Amino acid sequence: QVQLVESGGGLVQAGGSLRLSCAASERTFSTYAMGWFRQAPERERVFVAAISASGTTTYADSVKGRFTISRDNAKNTVYLQLNSLKPEDTAIYYCALRRFGRGSTRQYDYNYWGQGTQVTVSS
Repeated sequence: QVQLVESGGGLVQAGGSLRLSCAASERTFSTYAMGWFRQAPERERVFVAAISASGTTTYADSVKGRFTISRDNAKNTVYLQLNSLKPEDTAIYYCALRRFGRGSTRQYDYNYWGQGTQVTVSS
């Protein structure tokens, strides 16, 4: 069973930055695509960013130019750098691992999920 543990969330003012981390227990982490999703209060969980094993990245339009996904395979960790944060970025952020295939925007393509980390952006 793969375990994913997110960290790095917190309270930040609008315009500020945070870096989220997601550590995976999977030894072959480097071969898997990873994704970040978020769920705002009373909203559905939505795609934020994904990175393939090759390093190819994909972003939701709402975060392009502000968020950056990256991975460190030596540390079995994927990161999400959040810059120029807005109040509407407030949500629980989840990382996910996909065993087969490239990074995807679809939740059901992912096989394992972390417990989430809260990001709150004040205006």
